[in-house]
Amino acid sequence: MRPTTLAAFLTLLSPSTALPTTSSDPLPLVIWHGLGDNYLAEGLQEVGELAEKVHPGTFVYNVRLDNDAGSDRTATFFGNVTTQLEQVCEDLAAHPILSSAPAIDALGFSQGGQFLRGYIERCNKPPVRSLVTFGSQHNGIAKFQACGPTDWLCKGAMGLLRSNAWSGFVQNRVVPAQYYRELNESTGLGSDNYLEHSNFLADINNERALKNETYKKNLASLEKFVMFVFADDTTVIPKETGWFAEVNATSEEVTKIQDRTIYKEDWIGLKQLDEKGALIFKNTPGEHMRLDEDDLEDAFREYFGPVSKKSVFQEALVDWEL
Repeated sequence: MRPTTLAAFLTLLSPSTALPTTSSDPLPLVIWHGLGDNYLAEGLQEVGELAEKVHPGTFVYNVRLDNDAGSDRTATFFGNVTTQLEQVCEDLAAHPILSSAPAIDALGFSQGGQFLRGYIERCNKPPVRSLVTFGSQHNGIAKFQACGPTDWLCKGAMGLLRSNAWSGFVQNRVVPAQYYRELNESTGLGSDNYLEHSNFLADINNERALKNETYKKNLASLEKFVMFVFADDTTVIPKETGWFAEVNATSEEVTKIQDRTIYKEDWIGLKQLDEKGALIFKNTPGEHMRLDEDDLEDAFREYFGPVSKKSVFQEALVDWEL
C-alpha cells in the first residue's frame, strides 16, 4: 500500500527548501504511510516535496514508529495499534515545531488514514485542522489482502490473521487484524466477536454501548475531513470503507454513511461535520494507492496551506513563529 507511483511525475519538481518563519506560512503537514511502507520511502519523500511545492515553506513530518526504516515497515504489520498510537501522540506533542504550531494538517495513506483519525479522537495535541485520507479503511476490512510472493512479513501477518482474528494474541500483535470488521448482516452492526474483541476499530468508531464523547468532540472540530476512494481498488475490500459505507457481503448492497446508525446517532461527529459542509467524499481513478497527480495536488492546494481568516485557529497564530 505504497504511494511509490508518484515518482514518475514528482521527479520533475524542484521544491524550495525554505522553512516557515512567519505566522502567514502554511501549517505543518503530518503524513502517516500505509501497510508495508516506511517513513523514509522515496514515494513519501516526494509527496512531501509536492506539498512544499504547492505551499512553499511547508514543514513536513512523516510518522515513524522506529527510526530504522526496516523496523518501521515491520511495525506496519506487527504491533499493538493502541500502543503505537500512544507513541505517535507523545512524539507529536513533544516535537518542537509541531507542538508550537496553532494546528497541523494530516494526510493518511491507506491504514495511516484511520490511524491519524485515531490520533485526532484520542489525542489531538497538537490539534488537526484538516484530515485527508486516500484509500483508508475507516469502516474496516472484510477480507485480508494478498501478499507478494516473497513478502514474508505480509505472509506471516496474514497467516496469523486468518488463523483466529479475534484471539487476544492476534488482536494485540497483528496490525490489520485491529481494523478487521465482521458484520452482523441481520442487524447491520458489527458482530458480537468484533464488538467484544476488536483492539482498535470498534473503539475509535464508538461502536460499543459506552460512547466516548471526547472522540466525537475532537473529530467534529475538524475544518475538513476529506476521504478519497480509489475507483478500481481491489486491495481494500470493500473499497467503500474509505467513505464509512457498509457493504453486505451476500447481496453486495452498499449502505452509504448517511443511512447508517453511526451517522444518524452521530457516534463520532460525522453528522456534525457533514452539516457544516466539512465532510467531503472524493473518487480518484485507478487501483489502490495509484495516486493521481492532479487529485493529490488539488487536495494540497484546497485543504492544506496557510490558515484562512475565517479559521478558528486564526487567534492562535499571533504568537506562532518558527
